[in-house]
Amino acid sequence: MTRISHITLDDANLPPPTPEIEQERKVAMFDLLEDNTFVLPAREGREVLAGPYHLGLSIRDKRLIFDLETDNAEKAAEFHLSLGPFRQVVKDYFQICESYFDAVKKLPPSQIETIDMARRGIHNEGSRVLQERLTGKAEIDTDTARRLFTLICVLHFGG
Repeated sequence: MTRISHITLDDANLPPPTPEIEQERKVAMFDLLEDNTFVLPAREGREVLAGPYHLGLSIRDKRLIFDLETDNAEKAAEFHLSLGPFRQVVKDYFQICESYFDAVKKLPPSQIETIDMARRGIHNEGSRVLQERLTGKAEIDTDTARRLFTLICVLHFGG
């Protein structure tokens, strides 16, 4: 199967998230495990171990680490991505999320909807960057990229 069946975020050394960030994390993880596409392509004649995969996601030394194992705990892949290409879109996403969380408390629905549309646009940009960065390493669909981008933001929040 070409999917993620289990996910672990290495957030042990991060400060506790806000309630809003924790909710984003829970929703992203639930949705990701319910429905995702994650394919490891054949590379340089190496055998590709079949999924489903257990994904460990962490940030170490300013790099985003994807650590993948099979259900039998066999190492399937590990790849490191520079955080540089994500910095601005993550920063923009946190700023718009803050505006959205504030708006929900005090603005009318029409204004909340406008902010939410901007939030979705930035989220889409982040997922596009992730899909680009994973080219040749893993093939993911748009919904999977969106959910993984949310989890990257959660890790960025503490780092």
